[in-house]
Amino acid sequence: MKYNHISILFAGLLTLGSISQLKAQDAKPVAPISIKKGLTDNQLLNLVEERTFQYFWDGAEPISGLARERYHSDDEYAQRDKDVIATGASGFGMMAIVAGIERHFITRKQGVERFAKQVDFLEKADRFHGAWSHWIYNTGKVKPFGRNDDGGDLVETAYLAQGMLTVRQYLQKGNPTEKALAARIDKLWKDIEWDWYRNGGKNVLYWHWSPNVGWLMNFPVQGFNECMIMYIMAAASPTHGIPAEVYNEGWARGGGINTDIKPYGYPIKLKHNGAPTSVGPLFWAQYSYLGLSPKGLSDKYANYWEENRNNTLVNRAYCMDNPKHFKGYGEDCWGLTASYSVKGYAGHAPGHDLGVISPTAALGSYCYTPKESMKVIRHLYEDLGDKVWGEFGFYDAFSETDNWYPKRYLGIDEGPIVIMIENGRTGLLWNLFMSSPEVKAGLKKLDFKSPYLNKK
Repeated sequence: MKYNHISILFAGLLTLGSISQLKAQDAKPVAPISIKKGLTDNQLLNLVEERTFQYFWDGAEPISGLARERYHSDDEYAQRDKDVIATGASGFGMMAIVAGIERHFITRKQGVERFAKQVDFLEKADRFHGAWSHWIYNTGKVKPFGRNDDGGDLVETAYLAQGMLTVRQYLQKGNPTEKALAARIDKLWKDIEWDWYRNGGKNVLYWHWSPNVGWLMNFPVQGFNECMIMYIMAAASPTHGIPAEVYNEGWARGGGINTDIKPYGYPIKLKHNGAPTSVGPLFWAQYSYLGLSPKGLSDKYANYWEENRNNTLVNRAYCMDNPKHFKGYGEDCWGLTASYSVKGYAGHAPGHDLGVISPTAALGSYCYTPKESMKVIRHLYEDLGDKVWGEFGFYDAFSETDNWYPKRYLGIDEGPIVIMIENGRTGLLWNLFMSSPEVKAGLKKLDFKSPYLNKK
C-alpha cells in the first residue's frame, strides 16, 4: 500500500462484499474467537497460519475470489472500499492458498476452483501493457490509487506475478484441469510487458504508466527497498525481458546501492532508501522474497539472506533499545513496518517510530528469526489476546502507548504471515517459485548465485 506516495520517504511503501456470497462449502467455518494457552509451538504456528489464511479464503472479495485491500471487523469503511481488490495482496493470497492446501485447511479441489475463479477475473480485468493497476473494482475496472495513478502498477503486478508463477508450478504436473489452468496463468505472465515500463528504453523500470497521463507519475524504481522482485521478474520474462544493465544501472544505481554500516552491530551492505544510517521498514525484507528464496542468494551487491536477517535483527534491536520509551516494546514485542497507524497509515521503521507494533513485521520474519519471532507470536496471542487477535488472526497494528487496538486488517500485511511462516517451516513457496525455469534463467542473466540454480 502506498498512500499519496508518502512512500517516497522510503522510496515506495506498498502496498472485503458480503462473505456470505462465497460458497458455504468452500471452507470450514471460522471458529469462534478464543484464546487457548499452553499450545505447543507447532500448534500455535498452525493456528496462526490457518487463521491468517482465512483472510484470503472466507475473507476474499466474493466476485473475483481475490484479496480485499482491507477488512474492518467494525464494518466501517470511510472510503467505501470494502470490495476493492488489491493486486499485490492477491498474489500473496494465491501463495497462501497453496499453503492452505498443503496444510489441509482446504482440499486441493477447493483450491483449484478458487484459482480458476481468480484467473477468470484477472483475464478480464483492465490491464495496461499487461500490467494490472494497484487497486481493482470487483467489476474488473481500475480504481485509481491517486489522481494520476490510474493505470498499470508494475510493482504490484510483480507481486501478483510472483504468486501466479508459484501457482503455475504447483499445478503444471496435475490433472488435465490443473494443467489447463496452469497454461492460462502462463499466458497472463507472458503478456506482461516489463520492457514497456523502461519508458522508452531507459536503463531503469518505472513504477507506473497510464493511458490518460502517460509517464506523469515519473517514479523510476531504484534500490534498496521492497521492489527487487520487479527486476527479477522482468529479467525472467521470456517474452518481454530486460537486459542486465537495467538491473545494474537502474535498481543498483551503478553500484550506488551499496553502503557499509553496522547499526546495533549488524552489517548492512545495501543503502536503504530514506534511511542512510539504518534500515527501512521490515516489509523490505519480505515482499520480494516470498517466492524468491533468499537462502544462499547473492550477487555482486549483497548476500540477501544475511542482509535480510540483519535488517530484521536491527529492527528488533532498535525496539529492544526503545530510545523513545514506548510502552510494551521488548524482546517479545517488536517489529516496525508499513501498516495502519494511530493517525492513518505510516511506514514505521527505526527512523520513523510512532510507538506502533505491526504483527506482520515479526511474524513475516519467522523464516529469518524463528526463535525471536516465536516469542512475539506467543506474547501477542497469550498475553495481549483478543486485543490483537480476531477472526483472521492478528490485527494489522496496535499501540500500547496510545491504548490503540483497531480490529482491522490489511491484505498486503496478512500475506507475509502465512507465507513466511510456511517458508520457515518447510520452504514450500520458495521451492515452488524457484523451480520455475524462467526465474532461474533470469537470475543467471543478472549474475546471481543460488543453490536453486543447480537443481533440475
